[in-house]
Amino acid sequence: MSNRLFQGVVHQMRDAIDRTIGVMDENYTVIACSELGRIGETQELNLASITGTETFVRGQYTYKPFGNAQHPEYILFVEGNDAQAAKYAAMLAVSLSSIKYYYDEKYDRGNFIKNIILDNILPGDIYIKARELRFNSDVTRTVILIRVTTRNDVSVYDIVQNLFPDKSKDFVININETDIALVKETKVNIDFKDLEKLARSIVDTLSGEFYTHAVVGIGTTVEGLKDLAKSFKEAQVALEVGKVFDTEKAIVSYDNLGIARLIYQLPTTLCETFLKEVFKRGSIESLDQETLFTIQRFFENNLNVSETSRKLFVHRNTLVYRLEKIKKITGLDLREFDHAIVFKIALMVKKYLTANPVKY
Repeated sequence: MSNRLFQGVVHQMRDAIDRTIGVMDENYTVIACSELGRIGETQELNLASITGTETFVRGQYTYKPFGNAQHPEYILFVEGNDAQAAKYAAMLAVSLSSIKYYYDEKYDRGNFIKNIILDNILPGDIYIKARELRFNSDVTRTVILIRVTTRNDVSVYDIVQNLFPDKSKDFVININETDIALVKETKVNIDFKDLEKLARSIVDTLSGEFYTHAVVGIGTTVEGLKDLAKSFKEAQVALEVGKVFDTEKAIVSYDNLGIARLIYQLPTTLCETFLKEVFKRGSIESLDQETLFTIQRFFENNLNVSETSRKLFVHRNTLVYRLEKIKKITGLDLREFDHAIVFKIALMVKKYLTANPVKY
């Protein structure tokens, strides 16, 4: 569609600018030109020294990249290598960029999906716009949010797009410098394990082939378009909750947050009151790192004293002494199930308050 859009502008400009003008795509193929016979030609350009959208001259033509500032999608060319050609190139590039932007705002499906998940479109307008775009709104979709945790020169957006090339079903959207949303068309009642496997393939591809580390949040599967914003927010929450409670996990699903979801939604004042109530006799800060490590292992081994002492390579009596010490400081006997539950939740609440996560 951009080809026809650009060709219409070039055709109108050819009488006003008495020079050959045209547009190439990122493969240097002419997609619009005042000389119709040149459409489809591929030019050989060495752009190794060219960066961003700087105007440059090659032979008898002046070139001006435009589109995305980091990775220009198009290159405009004007016959001539004089100052006038440079002015024409700059002027036309601005005009074509603006036209393309407003066209995408109105007709681009990817931009339509982006506006939905970011809540930039009224619910009542969603289905009207979907009909205009002949968009299939009666399928189930899941929002998968990919957050890059290490920076390098690799374009994660391009990689994810190549992994999901079917642009009629799957939409890859740049949210900000670190976040990329994948709106994936899925089967009805798709199993969580299938979504996790899909997310795992993304994480493994980025780390194994491109040395880029990322974490992935998976929202719930929704039917229709208006609930995509809900799925996106859930994916954001999954990442934030995972950052607090499951720091070792690369993939976190909103459907499997468990008790962490409840704690995340609590007001901080209520959390602080809860901690004061639990630790009346002594604060959690009075427990040293070795004691906290012992508690963690005790929980991991299902409150089994013998198994925990074996895993910690300590005598059973040593572990019992440590548990008695914890009871003396906090008033909670971790060998009792009810006390252990309270202590486990208190540790999670403390972690939550310390992390101070972003709320969506």
